[in-house]
Amino acid sequence: MKFKVARRKIEKCKECGFCALICPSHDNCIGCGACVDACPYEARVLEEISERRKEIKIKVNHERYEVPGGITVLRALELIGFTTLPFKDEKGMWELSETEILAPCRTGGCWSCAVIINGNLKPSCVTPAEEGMEIITDKDAIEKKEPKRVVSGFQGHAVGGVGTPYWIKPRTLGLGFRFIEVACFSHGCILRCPTCQNWEITYSAVEEEPLSPVEAARLVSYERRRFGVDRMAISGGESTLNRRWLLEYLKELKRLNRDKKARLHVDTNAVVLTEDYIDALYLAGATDIGADVKGLELDTFAEITGIKDREFAKKLLNTEWKAIKYLGENYSDKMFVGIGIPYNEALVSLDEIYKIGERIAGWSPDVQVCALDYRPAFRRMDLKKPSYLDMLKVKEVLEGSGLRCVICQTEFGRIGP
Repeated sequence: MKFKVARRKIEKCKECGFCALICPSHDNCIGCGACVDACPYEARVLEEISERRKEIKIKVNHERYEVPGGITVLRALELIGFTTLPFKDEKGMWELSETEILAPCRTGGCWSCAVIINGNLKPSCVTPAEEGMEIITDKDAIEKKEPKRVVSGFQGHAVGGVGTPYWIKPRTLGLGFRFIEVACFSHGCILRCPTCQNWEITYSAVEEEPLSPVEAARLVSYERRRFGVDRMAISGGESTLNRRWLLEYLKELKRLNRDKKARLHVDTNAVVLTEDYIDALYLAGATDIGADVKGLELDTFAEITGIKDREFAKKLLNTEWKAIKYLGENYSDKMFVGIGIPYNEALVSLDEIYKIGERIAGWSPDVQVCALDYRPAFRRMDLKKPSYLDMLKVKEVLEGSGLRCVICQTEFGRIGP
Protein backbone atom coordinates (compact mmCIF):
# COMPACT_ATOMS: atom_id res chain seq x y z
CA MET A 1 0.00 0.00 0.00
CA LYS A 2 1.15 3.54 -0.67
CA PHE A 3 1.73 6.05 2.14
CA LYS A 4 2.98 9.62 2.38
CA VAL A 5 5.97 10.35 4.59
CA ALA A 6 7.67 13.68 5.28
CA ARG A 7 11.36 13.87 4.35
CA ARG A 8 13.95 16.55 4.96
CA LYS A 9 15.95 18.15 2.15
CA ILE A 10 19.27 18.55 3.91
CA GLU A 11 20.60 21.05 1.38
CA LYS A 12 17.72 23.45 2.11
CA CYS A 13 17.32 22.94 5.85
CA LYS A 14 18.45 25.85 8.07
CA GLU A 15 17.97 23.90 11.32
CA CYS A 16 15.36 26.42 12.54
CA GLY A 17 13.48 23.71 14.42
CA PHE A 18 10.01 24.90 13.43
CA CYS A 19 9.05 21.54 11.93
CA ALA A 20 9.80 19.82 15.24
CA LEU A 21 7.72 22.39 17.09
CA ILE A 22 4.60 21.67 15.06
CA CYS A 23 4.95 17.91 14.46
CA PRO A 24 2.04 15.98 16.03
CA SER A 25 3.84 12.62 15.98
CA HIS A 26 7.60 12.89 16.58
CA ASP A 27 8.26 9.15 16.87
CA ASN A 28 6.50 8.06 13.70
CA CYS A 29 5.56 10.28 10.76
CA ILE A 30 1.82 10.06 10.07
CA GLY A 31 2.00 11.91 6.75
CA CYS A 32 -0.19 14.83 7.80
CA GLY A 33 2.03 17.26 5.86
CA ALA A 34 1.89 20.03 8.48
CA CYS A 35 5.67 20.37 8.55
CA VAL A 36 5.78 20.57 4.74
CA ASP A 37 3.30 23.45 4.64
CA ALA A 38 4.99 25.23 7.54
CA CYS A 39 8.68 25.04 6.64
CA PRO A 40 9.83 28.55 5.64
CA TYR A 41 12.74 27.14 3.62
CA GLU A 42 10.75 24.47 1.75
CA ALA A 43 13.11 21.90 3.22
CA ARG A 44 10.34 19.38 3.92
CA VAL A 45 8.54 17.32 1.29
CA LEU A 46 5.93 14.57 1.33
CA GLU A 47 7.17 11.48 -0.47
CA GLU A 48 5.00 8.59 -1.51
CA ILE A 49 6.31 5.19 -0.46
CA SER A 50 5.04 1.64 -0.83
CA GLU A 51 5.26 -0.65 2.18
CA ARG A 52 3.33 -3.12 4.30
CA ARG A 53 2.19 -1.85 7.67
CA LYS A 54 0.61 -3.55 10.62
CA GLU A 55 -3.15 -3.10 10.68
CA ILE A 56 -4.76 -1.49 13.70
CA LYS A 57 -8.36 -1.93 14.85
CA ILE A 58 -10.56 1.12 15.30
CA LYS A 59 -14.27 1.81 15.69
CA VAL A 60 -16.00 4.47 13.62
CA ASN A 61 -19.59 5.25 14.56
CA HIS A 62 -19.66 1.94 16.48
CA GLU A 63 -18.59 -0.10 13.43
CA ARG A 64 -15.29 -2.03 13.52
CA TYR A 65 -12.59 -1.39 10.92
CA GLU A 66 -8.97 -2.25 10.29
CA VAL A 67 -6.68 0.39 8.86
CA PRO A 68 -2.91 0.70 8.50
CA GLY A 69 -0.97 2.17 11.40
CA GLY A 70 1.06 5.35 11.10
CA ILE A 71 -1.63 7.51 9.49
CA THR A 72 -3.90 10.35 10.61
CA VAL A 73 -7.48 9.84 11.73
CA LEU A 74 -8.51 11.89 8.70
CA ARG A 75 -6.69 9.49 6.37
CA ALA A 76 -8.19 6.50 8.18
CA LEU A 77 -11.66 7.94 7.59
CA GLU A 78 -10.84 8.40 3.91
CA LEU A 79 -9.78 4.76 3.65
CA ILE A 80 -13.14 3.54 4.99
CA GLY A 81 -15.16 5.70 2.60
CA PHE A 82 -15.34 9.25 3.91
CA THR A 83 -14.70 12.21 1.62
CA THR A 84 -12.54 15.02 2.96
CA LEU A 85 -12.81 18.47 1.42
CA PRO A 86 -10.78 21.66 1.85
CA PHE A 87 -13.63 23.58 0.22
CA LYS A 88 -17.07 22.69 -1.07
CA ASP A 89 -19.13 24.31 -3.79
CA GLU A 90 -20.00 27.79 -2.55
CA LYS A 91 -23.74 27.12 -2.26
CA GLY A 92 -23.14 24.04 -0.13
CA MET A 93 -19.98 25.13 1.64
CA TRP A 94 -21.44 24.69 5.10
CA GLU A 95 -23.84 21.84 4.32
CA LEU A 96 -22.00 18.54 4.49
CA SER A 97 -23.32 15.03 4.06
CA GLU A 98 -22.83 12.40 6.75
CA THR A 99 -19.75 11.06 4.95
CA GLU A 100 -18.09 14.42 4.22
CA ILE A 101 -15.56 16.14 6.45
CA LEU A 102 -14.43 19.72 5.90
CA ALA A 103 -10.66 19.98 6.40
CA PRO A 104 -9.51 23.39 5.14
CA CYS A 105 -6.29 24.04 7.08
CA ARG A 106 -4.87 20.51 7.65
CA THR A 107 -2.34 21.78 10.17
CA GLY A 108 -4.43 21.40 13.34
CA GLY A 109 -5.37 25.04 13.75
CA CYS A 110 -8.98 25.52 12.74
CA TRP A 111 -10.53 22.30 14.07
CA SER A 112 -13.15 22.28 11.28
CA CYS A 113 -12.28 18.63 10.75
CA ALA A 114 -12.80 17.78 14.43
CA VAL A 115 -14.43 14.47 15.31
CA ILE A 116 -15.05 12.80 18.66
CA ILE A 117 -12.13 10.54 19.55
CA ASN A 118 -12.42 8.42 22.69
CA GLY A 119 -15.05 10.85 23.97
CA ASN A 120 -13.16 14.08 23.25
CA LEU A 121 -13.24 16.48 20.33
CA LYS A 122 -9.97 16.31 18.36
CA PRO A 123 -8.76 17.59 14.97
CA SER A 124 -8.70 14.58 12.66
CA CYS A 125 -6.08 16.10 10.32
CA VAL A 126 -3.15 15.85 12.76
CA THR A 127 -4.31 13.21 15.26
CA PRO A 128 -2.59 9.83 14.81
CA ALA A 129 -4.89 6.84 14.34
CA GLU A 130 -4.21 4.37 17.16
CA GLU A 131 -5.16 0.85 18.15
CA GLY A 132 -8.54 0.65 19.86
CA MET A 133 -9.52 4.21 19.03
CA GLU A 134 -13.25 4.94 19.01
CA ILE A 135 -14.26 7.67 16.57
CA ILE A 136 -17.63 9.40 16.19
CA THR A 137 -18.28 11.53 13.12
CA ASP A 138 -22.03 12.03 13.69
CA LYS A 139 -22.69 15.74 13.29
CA ASP A 140 -25.44 15.87 15.92
CA ALA A 141 -23.09 14.28 18.46
CA ILE A 142 -20.29 16.68 17.52
CA GLU A 143 -22.57 19.70 17.89
CA LYS A 144 -23.33 18.67 21.46
CA LYS A 145 -19.65 19.21 22.22
CA GLU A 146 -18.31 22.69 22.81
CA PRO A 147 -16.47 23.77 19.63
CA LYS A 148 -12.78 24.51 19.86
CA ARG A 149 -9.97 25.93 17.79
CA VAL A 150 -6.48 27.26 18.40
CA VAL A 151 -6.39 31.00 19.13
CA SER A 152 -3.53 32.94 20.71
CA GLY A 153 -1.76 36.30 20.80
CA PHE A 154 -4.28 38.14 22.97
CA GLN A 155 -2.83 41.64 23.05
CA GLY A 156 -3.24 45.33 22.51
CA HIS A 157 -2.92 46.49 18.92
CA ALA A 158 -1.61 49.91 17.92
CA VAL A 159 -2.25 49.85 14.15
CA GLY A 160 -5.39 47.79 13.66
CA GLY A 161 -6.35 45.74 10.63
CA VAL A 162 -8.08 46.08 7.30
CA GLY A 163 -11.44 46.47 9.05
CA THR A 164 -10.23 49.27 11.35
CA PRO A 165 -11.57 52.72 10.34
CA TYR A 166 -8.92 55.10 9.04
CA TRP A 167 -9.81 57.84 11.53
CA ILE A 168 -8.70 55.54 14.38
CA LYS A 169 -5.47 54.39 12.77
CA PRO A 170 -2.31 56.34 13.66
CA ARG A 171 -0.80 58.38 10.84
CA THR A 172 2.79 57.92 11.96
CA LEU A 173 4.34 54.85 13.51
CA GLY A 174 6.14 55.26 16.81
CA LEU A 175 4.93 58.77 17.62
CA GLY A 176 2.12 59.27 20.09
CA PHE A 177 1.96 55.48 20.52
CA ARG A 178 -1.34 54.16 21.84
CA PHE A 179 -3.43 51.02 21.54
CA ILE A 180 -6.55 51.37 19.43
CA GLU A 181 -7.97 47.85 19.80
CA VAL A 182 -7.24 44.44 21.25
CA ALA A 183 -6.75 41.45 19.01
CA CYS A 184 -6.39 37.69 19.00
CA PHE A 185 -5.12 35.47 16.21
CA SER A 186 -6.65 32.22 14.97
CA HIS A 187 -4.27 29.49 13.82
CA GLY A 188 -4.67 27.58 10.58
CA CYS A 189 -5.37 28.82 7.06
CA ILE A 190 -6.77 27.39 3.84
CA LEU A 191 -4.22 29.39 1.81
CA ARG A 192 -0.49 28.70 1.51
CA CYS A 193 0.80 32.20 0.81
CA PRO A 194 4.59 32.20 0.27
CA THR A 195 4.48 35.79 1.56
CA CYS A 196 2.45 34.91 4.70
CA GLN A 197 2.90 37.91 6.99
CA ASN A 198 1.95 35.93 10.11
CA TRP A 199 3.24 32.43 9.36
CA GLU A 200 4.54 31.60 12.83
CA ILE A 201 0.99 31.82 14.18
CA THR A 202 -0.72 30.40 11.10
CA TYR A 203 1.09 27.07 11.30
CA SER A 204 1.99 26.65 14.99
CA ALA A 205 -1.13 24.84 16.17
CA VAL A 206 -0.14 21.45 17.55
CA GLU A 207 1.57 22.62 20.75
CA GLU A 208 -1.10 25.23 21.55
CA GLU A 209 -4.12 24.53 23.75
CA PRO A 210 -7.39 24.94 21.82
CA LEU A 211 -9.96 27.33 23.23
CA SER A 212 -13.73 27.29 23.30
CA PRO A 213 -15.61 30.39 22.09
CA VAL A 214 -16.42 31.26 25.70
CA GLU A 215 -12.79 31.01 26.80
CA ALA A 216 -11.57 33.16 23.91
CA ALA A 217 -14.30 35.76 24.40
CA ARG A 218 -13.47 36.10 28.10
CA LEU A 219 -9.78 36.60 27.34
CA VAL A 220 -10.50 39.27 24.72
CA SER A 221 -12.97 41.03 27.02
CA TYR A 222 -10.35 41.07 29.77
CA GLU A 223 -7.81 42.58 27.38
CA ARG A 224 -10.34 45.21 26.35
CA ARG A 225 -10.72 46.32 29.97
CA ARG A 226 -6.98 46.16 30.56
CA PHE A 227 -6.11 48.39 27.59
CA GLY A 228 -9.15 50.64 27.86
CA VAL A 229 -10.29 50.29 24.24
CA ASP A 230 -13.62 49.59 22.57
CA ARG A 231 -12.55 47.52 19.56
CA MET A 232 -12.02 43.76 19.76
CA ALA A 233 -10.57 42.08 16.67
CA ILE A 234 -9.95 38.52 15.54
CA SER A 235 -7.52 37.87 12.72
CA GLY A 236 -5.30 34.99 11.69
CA GLY A 237 -4.26 32.68 10.11
CA GLU A 238 -7.84 32.67 8.95
CA SER A 239 -10.63 33.38 11.39
CA THR A 240 -13.56 32.14 9.30
CA LEU A 241 -12.57 28.51 8.71
CA ASN A 242 -14.52 27.14 11.69
CA ARG A 243 -17.93 28.72 11.20
CA ARG A 244 -19.63 27.33 14.29
CA TRP A 245 -16.76 28.41 16.54
CA LEU A 246 -16.60 31.96 15.16
CA LEU A 247 -20.35 32.58 15.39
CA GLU A 248 -20.50 31.34 18.98
CA TYR A 249 -17.42 33.41 19.83
CA LEU A 250 -19.04 36.59 18.48
CA LYS A 251 -22.29 35.90 20.33
CA GLU A 252 -20.42 35.40 23.59
CA LEU A 253 -18.27 38.48 23.00
CA LYS A 254 -21.44 40.51 22.40
CA ARG A 255 -22.99 39.13 25.60
CA LEU A 256 -19.92 40.07 27.64
CA ASN A 257 -19.69 43.56 26.10
CA ARG A 258 -23.21 45.00 26.09
CA ASP A 259 -22.25 48.66 25.96
CA LYS A 260 -22.89 50.60 22.76
CA LYS A 261 -19.22 51.49 22.31
CA ALA A 262 -18.12 47.86 21.87
CA ARG A 263 -16.97 47.01 18.34
CA LEU A 264 -16.56 43.41 17.20
CA HIS A 265 -14.09 43.27 14.32
CA VAL A 266 -13.43 40.27 12.04
CA ASP A 267 -10.50 40.26 9.59
CA THR A 268 -10.58 37.61 6.86
CA ASN A 269 -9.14 36.58 3.51
CA ALA A 270 -12.80 36.08 2.44
CA VAL A 271 -12.15 32.94 0.39
CA VAL A 272 -14.76 30.90 2.30
CA LEU A 273 -16.98 33.87 3.13
CA THR A 274 -20.29 32.94 1.51
CA GLU A 275 -23.24 35.33 1.49
CA ASP A 276 -25.15 33.41 4.15
CA TYR A 277 -22.01 33.37 6.31
CA ILE A 278 -21.79 37.17 6.09
CA ASP A 279 -25.43 37.39 7.16
CA ALA A 280 -24.72 35.06 10.09
CA LEU A 281 -21.68 37.09 11.20
CA TYR A 282 -23.79 40.24 11.29
CA LEU A 283 -26.56 38.57 13.27
CA ALA A 284 -24.00 37.13 15.68
CA GLY A 285 -22.75 40.61 16.51
CA ALA A 286 -19.98 41.56 14.08
CA THR A 287 -19.85 45.34 13.67
CA ASP A 288 -16.71 45.67 11.54
CA ILE A 289 -15.27 43.40 8.88
CA GLY A 290 -12.04 43.60 6.93
CA ALA A 291 -11.76 41.42 3.82
CA ASP A 292 -8.70 40.94 1.62
CA VAL A 293 -8.58 40.82 -2.17
CA LYS A 294 -5.56 38.82 -3.25
CA GLY A 295 -5.69 39.60 -6.93
CA LEU A 296 -8.12 39.94 -9.81
CA GLU A 297 -6.44 37.62 -12.29
CA LEU A 298 -6.23 33.92 -11.48
CA ASP A 299 -2.47 33.87 -12.05
CA THR A 300 -1.97 36.67 -9.54
CA PHE A 301 -4.22 35.02 -6.97
CA ALA A 302 -2.37 31.71 -7.36
CA GLU A 303 1.00 33.48 -7.03
CA ILE A 304 0.03 35.33 -3.85
CA THR A 305 -1.87 32.47 -2.18
CA GLY A 306 0.41 29.60 -3.16
CA ILE A 307 -2.58 27.51 -4.35
CA LYS A 308 -1.24 25.26 -7.11
CA ASP A 309 -4.51 23.59 -8.13
CA ARG A 310 -5.98 26.11 -10.56
CA GLU A 311 -9.57 24.88 -10.29
CA PHE A 312 -9.37 25.12 -6.52
CA ALA A 313 -7.77 28.56 -6.76
CA LYS A 314 -10.54 29.69 -9.12
CA LYS A 315 -13.25 28.64 -6.64
CA LEU A 316 -11.56 30.52 -3.80
CA LEU A 317 -11.00 33.63 -5.93
CA ASN A 318 -14.64 33.66 -7.08
CA THR A 319 -15.90 33.28 -3.51
CA GLU A 320 -13.64 36.11 -2.37
CA TRP A 321 -14.95 38.50 -5.01
CA LYS A 322 -18.59 37.55 -4.44
CA ALA A 323 -18.08 38.28 -0.75
CA ILE A 324 -16.59 41.71 -1.52
CA LYS A 325 -19.51 42.54 -3.83
CA TYR A 326 -22.09 41.35 -1.28
CA LEU A 327 -20.46 43.34 1.52
CA GLY A 328 -20.21 46.48 -0.60
CA GLU A 329 -23.76 46.35 -1.88
CA ASN A 330 -25.56 45.08 1.22
CA TYR A 331 -23.57 45.86 4.36
CA SER A 332 -21.92 49.24 3.97
CA ASP A 333 -24.73 50.77 6.07
CA LYS A 334 -24.87 47.92 8.60
CA MET A 335 -21.22 47.21 9.40
CA PHE A 336 -18.00 49.07 8.88
CA VAL A 337 -16.48 47.40 5.82
CA GLY A 338 -12.81 47.62 4.93
CA ILE A 339 -11.11 45.96 1.97
CA GLY A 340 -7.42 45.12 1.91
CA ILE A 341 -5.26 44.81 -1.20
CA PRO A 342 -1.74 43.39 -0.80
CA TYR A 343 0.83 45.17 -2.90
CA ASN A 344 4.36 44.33 -3.93
CA GLU A 345 5.57 44.91 -7.46
CA ALA A 346 6.86 41.33 -7.58
CA LEU A 347 3.33 40.02 -6.95
CA VAL A 348 0.85 42.32 -8.66
CA SER A 349 1.09 45.06 -11.28
CA LEU A 350 -0.23 48.59 -10.92
CA ASP A 351 -2.46 47.93 -13.91
CA GLU A 352 -4.15 45.09 -12.01
CA ILE A 353 -4.35 47.26 -8.90
CA TYR A 354 -6.27 49.81 -11.00
CA LYS A 355 -8.67 47.13 -12.27
CA ILE A 356 -9.23 45.85 -8.72
CA GLY A 357 -10.07 49.38 -7.59
CA GLU A 358 -12.33 49.93 -10.58
CA ARG A 359 -14.33 46.81 -9.82
CA ILE A 360 -14.75 47.69 -6.14
CA ALA A 361 -15.69 51.29 -7.00
CA GLY A 362 -18.42 49.98 -9.27
CA TRP A 363 -20.15 48.48 -6.24
CA SER A 364 -19.19 50.81 -3.43
CA PRO A 365 -16.94 53.79 -4.27
CA ASP A 366 -16.91 55.07 -0.67
CA VAL A 367 -15.82 51.82 0.98
CA GLN A 368 -12.49 52.01 2.81
CA VAL A 369 -9.75 50.33 0.79
CA CYS A 370 -6.38 49.73 2.41
CA ALA A 371 -3.32 48.87 0.32
CA LEU A 372 -0.90 46.71 2.32
CA ASP A 373 2.84 46.98 1.69
CA TYR A 374 3.83 43.31 1.63
CA ARG A 375 7.25 42.93 3.19
CA PRO A 376 9.76 40.09 2.80
CA ALA A 377 8.39 37.20 4.88
CA PHE A 378 8.15 33.40 5.16
CA ARG A 379 9.23 31.90 1.82
CA ARG A 380 9.68 35.19 -0.04
CA MET A 381 12.58 36.79 1.76
CA ASP A 382 13.81 37.81 -1.69
CA LEU A 383 11.14 40.50 -1.92
CA LYS A 384 11.96 44.17 -1.60
CA LYS A 385 9.56 45.99 0.67
CA PRO A 386 7.62 48.72 -1.19
CA SER A 387 8.91 52.21 -0.43
CA TYR A 388 6.85 55.16 0.73
CA LEU A 389 6.85 56.51 -2.82
CA ASP A 390 5.75 53.12 -4.20
CA MET A 391 2.73 53.14 -1.90
CA LEU A 392 1.99 56.76 -2.72
CA LYS A 393 1.76 55.70 -6.36
CA VAL A 394 -0.59 52.84 -5.40
CA LYS A 395 -2.83 55.38 -3.65
CA GLU A 396 -2.93 57.53 -6.77
CA VAL A 397 -3.80 54.54 -8.93
CA LEU A 398 -6.63 53.41 -6.64
CA GLU A 399 -8.07 56.90 -6.40
CA GLY A 400 -7.85 57.18 -10.18
CA SER A 401 -9.95 54.01 -10.43
CA GLY A 402 -12.90 55.73 -8.74
CA LEU A 403 -12.36 54.90 -5.06
CA ARG A 404 -12.87 57.79 -2.65
CA CYS A 405 -11.52 56.38 0.62
CA VAL A 406 -8.03 54.96 0.07
CA ILE A 407 -5.37 54.45 2.71
CA CYS A 408 -1.97 52.92 2.18
CA GLN A 409 0.20 51.20 4.74
CA THR A 410 3.84 52.29 4.51
CA GLU A 411 7.07 51.90 6.42
CA PHE A 412 6.44 55.31 8.06
CA GLY A 413 2.74 54.94 8.79
CA ARG A 414 -0.42 55.35 6.76
CA ILE A 415 -1.11 57.66 3.85
CA GLY A 416 -4.62 59.03 3.39
CA PRO A 417 -7.40 59.27 2.95
